[in-house]
Amino acid sequence: MAKMSTIAILVENRPGVLFNVANMFRRRSYNIESISVGPVENTELARMTVSVEADSRELNQIVEQLDKMVDVIKVKRLDPMRSIMREMLLVKLDTGDPMAREETLRHVNARHGLILHIDPECIVAEVTGEPEEIDEFIELTRPIGIEELSRTGITALEKGRLKL
Repeated sequence: MAKMSTIAILVENRPGVLFNVANMFRRRSYNIESISVGPVENTELARMTVSVEADSRELNQIVEQLDKMVDVIKVKRLDPMRSIMREMLLVKLDTGDPMAREETLRHVNARHGLILHIDPECIVAEVTGEPEEIDEFIELTRPIGIEELSRTGITALEKGRLKL
C-alpha cells in the first residue's frame, strides 16, 4: 500500500543536479509531492528532502536508483518516528470584514505563526509546522478567504546524533 515517505539526499551542489534527480523520478513515473533543496555546512554539497507517495517496494527502487547516480553522495529514507519534519506556509487572507480579521489573527496566533503584513483588505501570515498542521491551517482559514498561498515543501532532520 502506497504511503507518503520522505527521503533525504546529499548531493553535489552544482548546476543540473536537481534536474537529474527530478528527471529520475519522472522517468519512473513517480510524482514528487514535495521537494526542498539547499546547501549544507559544506557549500560544495546540498541536501534535498523529497516526499513521494510509494509503497515499500517502490521506495526501495527509488532509493537504489538515487544511490546509483553520480551526483548523489548519500541517500536515506527518513523514519517519521525518528525525524522532525517541518514545512512553511505563506498565506494571504481576505480580511476586509473585521470578523475575518479577528478570526485570522486567532488562527495564526494559535499556531505561533507570524503576521508579516496587514493592510485594510488582507493579511499575509507565515505558519510553520508539520505538513498535517499546515493542511489543517489551510482548511480552517479557507472559509475566511485564501487569496494566495505558497508552501515550501518539507524539510527534515533525524533526531539525536543520527545524520545523513
